Amino acid sequence: MKENVLDVLMYLFETYVDTDEEPEADHNELRDELSRAGFGDPEIDRALEWLDGLTDHQEGLAFNAQTAHGTRVYNDFEHERLDSASRGFISYLEQIGILSPPQREILVDRLLALESGDIDVEQIKWVVLMVLFSQPGQELAYARMEDLVFEESAGSIH
Repeated sequence: MKENVLDVLMYLFETYVDTDEEPEADHNELRDELSRAGFGDPEIDRALEWLDGLTDHQEGLAFNAQTAHGTRVYNDFEHERLDSASRGFISYLEQIGILSPPQREILVDRLLALESGDIDVEQIKWVVLMVLFSQPGQELAYARMEDLVFEESAGSIH
């Protein structure tokens, strides 16, 4: 089976998001659970590193008042990895108040950390949910994003 890091992350997210159960704090136990679910060791290792990066980067982001009203300029590497539709969707989420500038930066960092050559809007939606879920006090933004994800999924079935 060919999985990528996002598949592992989505499995974890879907397994724990609607339960009161917390994910295993012990990486070894979590690794065993993911192995039993059929994921390979390289993907599991990269997914666990990705999750560690999600929490590590949140405390280091400090923004001043000007940043909240500034325009995000993507560097060449980010342009290469995030196409115009992806960058536009991120901007849209910020404009409608689902993402704050610090959350946008966490999102961009975590998207690039996926090491996937083709980042699309669907992947961005799931990573946004993971970013918002990982932060306390973001229940409203999370619910709005969840509605956005699942309304569009349901709307595409005819």
